[in-house]
Parts: sequence; C-alpha cells; structure tokens
Amino acid sequence: MATVAEQLVDLLVQAGVRRLYGVVGDSLNPVTDAVRRHPKIEWVQVRHEEVAAFAAGAEAQITGRLAACAGSCGPGNLHLINGLFDAHRSMAPVVAVAAHIPSEDIGTAYFQETHPDRLFVECSHYSEMVSTPEQMPQVAQIAIQTAIGRSGVSVISLPGDVAGMDVPRRRAEITLVPRPPTVRPGEAELDRFVEIVDEAERVTLFCGSGTAEAHDEVMAFADRVLAPVGHALRGKEWIQYDNPFDVGMSGLLGYGAAYEAMHECDLLILLGTDFPYRPFLPDDVRIVQVDIRPENLGRRSRLDLGISGDVGETLRCLTPRVRRKTDRRFLDRMLRKHADALERVIAAYTTDVERHKPIHPEYAASILDEEAADDAVFTVDTGMCNVWAARYITPNGRRRVIGSFTHGSMANAMPQAIGAQLPERGRQVIAMAGDGGFSMLMGDFLTIVQYGLPVKVVVFNNSSLSMVDLEMLVAGLPPHGTEYPDVDYAAIARAAGAHGVRVEDPKDVRSGLREALDHDGPALVDVVTDPNALSMPPRITGQQLTGFALATSKMVLQGGVGRMVQLARSNLRNIPRP
Repeated sequence: MATVAEQLVDLLVQAGVRRLYGVVGDSLNPVTDAVRRHPKIEWVQVRHEEVAAFAAGAEAQITGRLAACAGSCGPGNLHLINGLFDAHRSMAPVVAVAAHIPSEDIGTAYFQETHPDRLFVECSHYSEMVSTPEQMPQVAQIAIQTAIGRSGVSVISLPGDVAGMDVPRRRAEITLVPRPPTVRPGEAELDRFVEIVDEAERVTLFCGSGTAEAHDEVMAFADRVLAPVGHALRGKEWIQYDNPFDVGMSGLLGYGAAYEAMHECDLLILLGTDFPYRPFLPDDVRIVQVDIRPENLGRRSRLDLGISGDVGETLRCLTPRVRRKTDRRFLDRMLRKHADALERVIAAYTTDVERHKPIHPEYAASILDEEAADDAVFTVDTGMCNVWAARYITPNGRRRVIGSFTHGSMANAMPQAIGAQLPERGRQVIAMAGDGGFSMLMGDFLTIVQYGLPVKVVVFNNSSLSMVDLEMLVAGLPPHGTEYPDVDYAAIARAAGAHGVRVEDPKDVRSGLREALDHDGPALVDVVTDPNALSMPPRITGQQLTGFALATSKMVLQGGVGRMVQLARSNLRNIPRP
C-alpha cells in the first residue's frame, strides 16, 4: 500500500517537480521519507524555510517548470510565507506543502497549531487542506493545475497523521496543461486599438515582464509606428537588448529618457506591465494597456482602452493592420535625450574610480557586468543592488536577472541563487547581495557549501541599509538605525568552507571578481563600497529636494549607467542624417 505522502510526491514528480526545498520536522516526516525513497526527486535541506520558498520561486522562474517547497507544522510552514508572497507576485508556479498538526487536534489550540489553509490565502491562487486519503488526488491535481495555469502559488495543507495513512493501490495519474494558453483579443478591441494608434502622432511603448518571449513583436511594432521603447525593471531583461528604440527605464530606479517619452507622447501603450508607481505615469495622454491578466487593466492609471491578451499575440494581430508612420521627429528627439541623459551621469563610475576609496559600487557593478558570462543568471537583492543591476547589468537575450522586484523583500538574492543553480550546475549564477540582505539569511550560505553549488555571491558591503538612508533623506530625516559594524564576510565564507575574497582597493576589483568567477565551487566576494553612493530617480519633486537639503549638504548622488551609454550612442546612428 502507498501512503498519502507517497501519492503526493508521485503526483508532484509527474508534474515535473525535481526538488523539494525545506526543513525537516516531525509533522513532515511522511513527506520527507517519501522523497527519500523516490528516485526522481531530491530533498534540498535548507537552514530556513523562507529560503526554501525563495529558492523554489527562482527555480520556477529560471526553468519555466513547476517547483515545490515544504515546511513542518506551525512555525515551520509560517517561515515559508515571505518567499511564497514573492513567488506569487512574480507569477512563479510553485506548490507549497504545509504540514499540519494531528487532524484530531485541529481547533483545540494544540501545540504549534496554526491554520495554514487560511494563512496562505493571500499569497496563493489555491490553498486547501487534505483531511482524508481519498481527498488527496483531487486536491493535488487542482493545486498543480492552478499553479501552472495561473502562474502562481498553490498551498496544500497536510496533517502529519493523514500524510502517513494508506491510500488505495491504484496509482493516481495527473492530467497537465503544460503552459497557459495564448490569449488573443477580440476583433472589436483590435479594431479600436488600430484606430487609436492611427490617430496618434507620437507613440511611446512602456514594457514589463509580460513582454517575455515577445521581443521581436515589440520591435516590429515600434519600427512600424516609430515609437520610443521604455521599460520597467522587470521588463529590462526582455526588451532592452537589440533595441534601436531604447529610451531606458522609468520609476524609482529609472534612467535615461523613458520618463520624458512617456509624458511627451500623445499615446502611451503599456505592454505587459503592472507598473505600480503612479507618479511616474502621465495623466494627460491617451493610454492603452495590454495585459494577459484582465484584473490588471486600469489598476494604476486611467485607460482609453484596455486589451486583455498575450502581448506577443496581440502585437502579431495589430502590427500589420496599423498605418506605417513616417515622421521620426519624436523618436529621434527621445533617442537624443536618452543619450544626453546618460552622458551626463557616466562620471560617477569613470572619474577617479581607481583611486576612490571606499570603492564606488557603480564601478564594482560595471566590472561585474564585463566579467560575467554571456548567459549568467543574476539574482539581485532589494535596495541599492536593484539600482546597480538596473543600471549596469547588460541584457543580451541570454542572461537572466531576477529579484524580489514586485514583493520587494530583503535577503532574496542568495536564496534565489540556490534555486537558480541547482537545475543547471554548469551555468554561472551570481548573487548581487547587499550586506544587510546577505546577513539576514546568512545561515543558508552553508546550504550552498553543503551542496557544493558554484554560486558566486558578491556582497556590496557598505555597512548600512543605504536604500533606507535614501528614503529617510527624501523625507527630510537624518538616517538613523541604518548602520552596521564592519564585518569581513569573506572571512566568514572561508570559515564555512567556501572561497572568500575581500576587496578594499578599487584596483583589485576586477582581479577579485575574476578570481571568484574562475573558482570551481562556492565563492564570495566581499566588496567594501562607499555608503554615500546613492541614486536619484529620473524625476524628483520639490518637496523631496527640500528633504535632501534638510538632511544633508554633501552626498554622492550621481548614478552611472555602465555600458548602456554605449547602447544609446549606437542607437543614435539609426537617426537619418539631414
């Protein structure tokens, strides 16, 4: 006879799950034992369940397959919640197994009792408890289908005693929809979309993660309507490379002319983005939004037209039907503005960088971009590491850049690197970690060492929570409670059994990074960086400027842009000479 736990594990394997990330516990014992005995799935022992959920979410994003994590009853599965929120908001298909107290004691305030089927409702599309063996196949089927079909999290709450119960002999089979369907807008919506585009004189495209797999379609449409193309942070890896219409990024981490292009057009088309920052969106231009999720339409701004559909399919239907535009003046003006804007800030990482101590983090990020592999996966901590990745990591269609870009959690980079590395040990995976984020979940660096993962952790060590510094300055407050004592993280890495390099002199940045990247195994580079290196958004209000003036009179506020200035210069060659 098979047990409920064995049946669950077998169904997960049928659905493509190859690893179950978690921390063992008595209520979870039937599940971990079932994993131990199954030849096609591996138990990945982490030190903290939050890391398990982050790792599963990263694996799902990198592979496009279902991933899974697990936690024991009460406090064990509660630790999953932050990583599950991130996976869910990143649209990563993940099934979480939340072990539960003995079924007869549910509702009695038993030791470690919580109600996981209720707790995880907000960070999942599906959260249900299995109460009997007969219930398992249906609940597992729905959970798996929901996670894959709706691109998010499903949670199965499973009491430990139920997990150990026998089930009928017959093997449960699962019917899978391997990919969400392609959604095409209706003819009436397409006709109206064509009318709006043809009526416009100045069109701008603003792209998010929904443009994944639609790069060529976006470029073809931009070429037909001569539109500048900007992007949100989650759209950067999909849309910035091979883009002669690129005008950069808008938002709090933005750069270039994306903001101007969005505000000076007469038609803004939002493609696959649920961009959350309303102050960066215009309110006096026509706006069309295309999104696979209809609930996102009009959530952030007033719309003249909302299109529910897949971005690639929608543009394939739309592009041949719109009239080709011939007036390049708006596009060319935005391309020049973009290049000029980038030229003005390159001094931050090109002036005296080999003599500036502490090291400019911009400089370290630009060197990392040059030394990293063309197909590297970058996992990026929230905070200033988001800024350095947004402005210095150059996409090329093969690299991946993932982070907690929607949930905004600290400490995500190293755990996500675990999930990105395990499916493909030969691929270069680099965690860009802040010292605050790294130290928060530092215990799981031991997981990287335990499994011999060749993850490279680059710690931008400025002994502070510098993004919070910036937020306080904007509010007119002096930074408080944001400083850490100096810590040698390279020494900690060496003590843990990994390769550790500490870089304090800018002349050693390239050699230190190269040494770690060439190392065959886990490595950490502790780069001691300037805590005063902050970044300004592309537009700030007078009130924010006043806040800076009240809080400080001397700060490093330039923000470099790395090789993106070269891309902007090359795009200027597309402007016809008079």
